[in-house]
Amino acid sequence: MYDYLIVGAGLTGAVIAHELHKRGKSVLVIDKRNHIAGNIFTENINGIHVHTYGPHIFHTNDRNVWQYVSQFAEFNRFTNTPVANYHGEIYSLPFSMWTFNKMWGVITPDEARAKIESQKREAGITEPRNLEEQAISLVGRDIYERLIKGYTEKQWGRPCSELPAFIIKRLPVRFTYDNNYYYALYQGIPEEGYTEIIRRMLEGTDVRLNCDYFADRASLESIAGKIIFTGQIDAYFDYSLGVLEYRTLRFETEILNDTDNFQGNAAVNYTDIETPYTRCIEHKHFYPGLDVKGTVITREYSSEWTKGSEPYYPVNNEKNNSLYEQYKALAREKCPGVIFAGRLGEYKYYDMDAAIGRALEIASQIS
Repeated sequence: MYDYLIVGAGLTGAVIAHELHKRGKSVLVIDKRNHIAGNIFTENINGIHVHTYGPHIFHTNDRNVWQYVSQFAEFNRFTNTPVANYHGEIYSLPFSMWTFNKMWGVITPDEARAKIESQKREAGITEPRNLEEQAISLVGRDIYERLIKGYTEKQWGRPCSELPAFIIKRLPVRFTYDNNYYYALYQGIPEEGYTEIIRRMLEGTDVRLNCDYFADRASLESIAGKIIFTGQIDAYFDYSLGVLEYRTLRFETEILNDTDNFQGNAAVNYTDIETPYTRCIEHKHFYPGLDVKGTVITREYSSEWTKGSEPYYPVNNEKNNSLYEQYKALAREKCPGVIFAGRLGEYKYYDMDAAIGRALEIASQIS
């Protein structure tokens, strides 16, 4: 018998497992994949830590979270400075004076603001009602058309005019010549990769991989006092109230032995609608100064989630959020002893630092 069964060996499950183990609880962690670490899994290919499920850059302003994760890893000095490729023209991301200078030839922040305000007035936007109007209000129509529209519609599979405005608010806009994407006090990549962080968190805890909770549900539930579930909350209830929507991702990874530097940057976003992938990642650039032969790149494609594929991004529109609230109520009524956690269990996108903070909060509330 175990005190707790944790379904999912990703970041949320590992943090909770670590905290419970420290308190002397017996814990079994299971995962349907053949590896730990969930979507932050990294694997060593030719001396390069490859982010198998897309790039993850740790960044936070929370000193407590930084100190917590730093006990499991040494972090390098990587600073996220992605660029955008629009039909072969390169623009700086985030949207900054470098972007405005390339787009319009403006030099001062006042000139950039005046250009944006002019395009906002031309569009007749007073109160943004959707992502398109929010984007034009923030950076003007030219930047929206070249650097936001195509990328966003590929990412979400919907016209920008049908997407909620809050999505674009996560993108930083700065009137300085600073191309650091995150204004975070702490930022970096673990020197030994993210998988090693999760392995250290799970030391002393029983882990079963290739273990599908739904395939052996009764048996697994019978050997644990309580359950912490980090999978899809709608799947837990067999989609009885309906199916929550997600976006899924497909990755094409290539090992290139004939070049040591493919694109000169860790992340290049392809913002035109014609390029089928959203971005290309060159993993060795996550480790500044890494001196190895060859390189590894990954092209990332976004599509609508269907049952059987991997859910990545919750589609947090009004319809889905309402359905999630119904599942929350069902969970409270039918299974008060089950804790639903993480981006799938809580149907919420979490950055890594927020995921850790939330997992620590959940662990602290468990008796």
